[in-house]
Amino acid sequence: MSESKFNPRTIILLLIIIFVSIIRVAAPFSGDFKVIANFSAVGAIALFGGAYFNNNIKAFAFPLLILLLSDLFIAKTSGFGFFYGGWYWTYIAFILMVFVSKVMMNKVTVLSFITTSVAAVLVHWIISDISAMYIPGLYAPTLAGYWTCLVAAIPFELKFLYGTFAYGAIMFGAFEMLKAKYPNLSLTHSRVA
Repeated sequence: MSESKFNPRTIILLLIIIFVSIIRVAAPFSGDFKVIANFSAVGAIALFGGAYFNNNIKAFAFPLLILLLSDLFIAKTSGFGFFYGGWYWTYIAFILMVFVSKVMMNKVTVLSFITTSVAAVLVHWIISDISAMYIPGLYAPTLAGYWTCLVAAIPFELKFLYGTFAYGAIMFGAFEMLKAKYPNLSLTHSRVA
């Protein structure tokens, strides 16, 4: 009977996610919160979870849990409400972003990271902006209203893309450097992550 060795892969992945999440949670304390609100780490967290967690429960649950906890904290500390009309469309968008990452990032490279980031942010843009249709008086609940919403959201989605690139570079870069130094963190050595 072979002896099972402890593999810290899941713990390292979670520590990287938690570290980046702290930055997101600290954002409302910035004097320029509205300016930096969409320069967020949550897109990178969704991609990171999809790329590195082999277990689907962990891949989807950890990024969604971080999104939920940070949304609740931000709502509590900033005065912005959490349960706004159509809020669940944002969560559906993040589920799809994790899925996009699982499908597109079979091997983590700079090119796969960039293309997956762009694809995931496009999914976020198209799906999460449906929620604006549920806020009375914001946009007409028509196809033309949805199109107007999508166009108005472009500056916010660009900030979201830049945040996904920046935080993703930190997260993916840190884990890839750790994998290079400690090969037992790779999936070939671990079936538990």
